[in-house]
Amino acid sequence: MFKEILKFLKRHSSVIITTHDWPDADGLGSEIAFSQICRELGVKYKILNSKKTPARYSFLDPKKEIGTWEISHGFENAENNGMVILDSSDEYNIGAMKELIPKVREVFMIDHHDHTPLVNIKNIVDSTASSTCELMAELAEAAGVTLDKVSSTAVYAGISYDTGSFAFPKTTARTFRAVLKLVEAGVNPYGIYHELNETAETGTLLLNQRVLASLNIINQNRVAVQILRKEDLDITNTHIEDAEAFINVPLKAKEIKVSILLKETGEGQVRCSLRSKGDINVSQIAQNFGGGGHVTASGFRSSLSVEETLEKVLDKISLALKHGNSK
Repeated sequence: MFKEILKFLKRHSSVIITTHDWPDADGLGSEIAFSQICRELGVKYKILNSKKTPARYSFLDPKKEIGTWEISHGFENAENNGMVILDSSDEYNIGAMKELIPKVREVFMIDHHDHTPLVNIKNIVDSTASSTCELMAELAEAAGVTLDKVSSTAVYAGISYDTGSFAFPKTTARTFRAVLKLVEAGVNPYGIYHELNETAETGTLLLNQRVLASLNIINQNRVAVQILRKEDLDITNTHIEDAEAFINVPLKAKEIKVSILLKETGEGQVRCSLRSKGDINVSQIAQNFGGGGHVTASGFRSSLSVEETLEKVLDKISLALKHGNSK
């Protein structure tokens, strides 16, 4: 499966590594691991993302190698580099970094989300993998690279994050084979769990309180809707990334089949996150709006208002519930 990306690295002495806009643990962890693979293979690299690394994920990058496009704007000699996009469902979901796509020599993408028809570049897309970090563990093995402590920690964190601490449907024996090797190599599971789940600021709790107060349960108690307004972030002095886990709260109720979280970004857009228990394929719903993801966890951006976006997405969800759209 990894022959093409290894050939790609042989063709390029220098690569730019990036991930999706608003990077998370899987995207960042994949970048750290892929950068080590590049080092071991003698390929120079630069890690650049469209957004700064959220503070909660700073432990993944102890050497501070991950930069941002805003800081590095005016990147020189892009035409002499290859570009590798990690953990993005298509090449356009990388924010300002997409400006480099027509400038570099060649682009390659590695991802585990459900395939989107928007992809027009060479890629490895394995939607059976739990995470892109799981693919990084396998790629390292295929390349004959032993992941060091930093990369192993980053890969474990990415897998743990994207599997909901090994609880989501894509968690398989393949996943556990990957993490077993990481733990045997010295990774500390609790230490990573602590960093991912027990280091939030008090403001995040207050933000959760405000967002949960917006909870509305509709469609015969099968759909939960929460809304995060920009003023909620301002009042609690928090960031939109601090609300990532809020969407999972309503799914604790057995009747809820779909959870929706709408977030005002303050950039003239609304980010809509969708989760389901598997009865509804939210990836297909997100693709209707130019987004994507997994069967049970997806999202998209909207230039409409919160209310207009909610109306449109509820129409799609109602149809899916009516017709029993499962997978």
